[in-house]
Amino acid sequence: MDNRNFTLLTDFYELTMMQGYFRSGASERVVFDLFYRQNPDDGGYAVCAGLAQVIDYIKKLHFDYEDIDYLRGLTIFHEDFLDYLASFHFTGDIYAIPEGTVVFPMEPLVKVVAPIMEAQLMETALLNLINHQSLIATKAARVCHAARGSGVMEFGLRRAQGPDAGTLGARAAVIGGCIGTSNVICAKEFGIPALGTHAHSWIMSFPDELTAFRQYAALYPDNTTLLVDTYDTLRSGVPHAIQVFRELKEQGKLPARYGIRLDSGDLAYLSKKAREMLDHAGLKDASICASSDLDEYLIDSLLSQGACIDSWGVGTNLITSKTTPAFGGVYKLAALEEDGIMKPKIKLSENPVKITNPGDKTVYRIYDRNTGKVRADYITLADESFDENQDLVLFDPNATWKKTRLAGGSYTMKELLVPIFRNGQCVYETPSVMEIRTYCREQLDTLWEETRRLVNPQTVFVDLSDRLYRMKTDLLRSAAPVS
Repeated sequence: MDNRNFTLLTDFYELTMMQGYFRSGASERVVFDLFYRQNPDDGGYAVCAGLAQVIDYIKKLHFDYEDIDYLRGLTIFHEDFLDYLASFHFTGDIYAIPEGTVVFPMEPLVKVVAPIMEAQLMETALLNLINHQSLIATKAARVCHAARGSGVMEFGLRRAQGPDAGTLGARAAVIGGCIGTSNVICAKEFGIPALGTHAHSWIMSFPDELTAFRQYAALYPDNTTLLVDTYDTLRSGVPHAIQVFRELKEQGKLPARYGIRLDSGDLAYLSKKAREMLDHAGLKDASICASSDLDEYLIDSLLSQGACIDSWGVGTNLITSKTTPAFGGVYKLAALEEDGIMKPKIKLSENPVKITNPGDKTVYRIYDRNTGKVRADYITLADESFDENQDLVLFDPNATWKKTRLAGGSYTMKELLVPIFRNGQCVYETPSVMEIRTYCREQLDTLWEETRRLVNPQTVFVDLSDRLYRMKTDLLRSAAPVS
């Protein structure tokens, strides 16, 4: 993020609630959880992202003189509250699941423990930052999985919903598995490979296609990828590319990386025919890149048809997550301090999925000790501890008769939430984007293949500890109205 002050990147009611707390003398510490309820695209998982921008936002959180003057001009805020805002800064604690981690519905991705006015203010900004990047990182992970190990390039800037979405979306796409981006400012800011070839306009600006190819190859002798569909892919583009590559080979100048790009037409058919032509010409190490409104479903279909494509440029459908354009994260109060003790709070709803999990919580990931694969996630109260040498009984909180006993010694547990801020000070060092990408790839490898499939994936269960389940049940019984 840049030097803009994002303190007013908030919904108006956050400020009116803050003034209400201030005027009533409410200063209790609270626990808020940021979580989501459903995986994008009905998938088996999500990839969390955006934490680096959350950290940047919290570090810079303050009201400028111009902000105070603007709020004063709305004639709804009292001067004593505006005086409080003038010296506002964050003093609480934040815990979060690191970027690039595979996550599942209902578990806290971010936990804020802070005075109620501070925690309330940041709701909108946290959701904006985490929702967007988690959505794109998840989409990228799906696209890269569909590509079956071939490289995916993020090409979506021109179709993104504005510069910020295009730049932070590209960052998230690389976290999710893309090998680089066409977005130069993103590449510069985050240390990501900048990738791209040329447009049809390059070809059309020359007297003929062959001349355009020769000029491009001369300019970029170390990495020459030629766009072959400007006029006629198989009767013009590929033959002319082959001619240029042969000329370079005869001169001893054939690049280590060279090939063609297809951007239209029947990509399965064209890629197979182009592969035959390149191989017949003795150019078996020439690569074939494809673009043209790709997504995970089309890539999977093309490879299932035997398409001979080595890399993919994915734009619109990735940067906008077109099939699921919103992540759906929410931010809910889970506990409120009373007489020095955090008292659990619960939100009721006629829709069971909208009933919240109360209390000050944490999340453990349970792995199979032999395979390293994820068995389940376990939401517990923050002060609970566990012995991996003891049997652990997991149960479905919505169908408690469904139980699984994990024998002691057969599993391992890892706490996912880590400290980010303590007493208002950042205690977390953010890895580079490429380091997060490597970590994300390792995380995805802990999933069973059945969970990663694109359609009807196997569910990873998110269970509640016995103590948390009993707390939730007791609160439901006491809070639910009797008709």
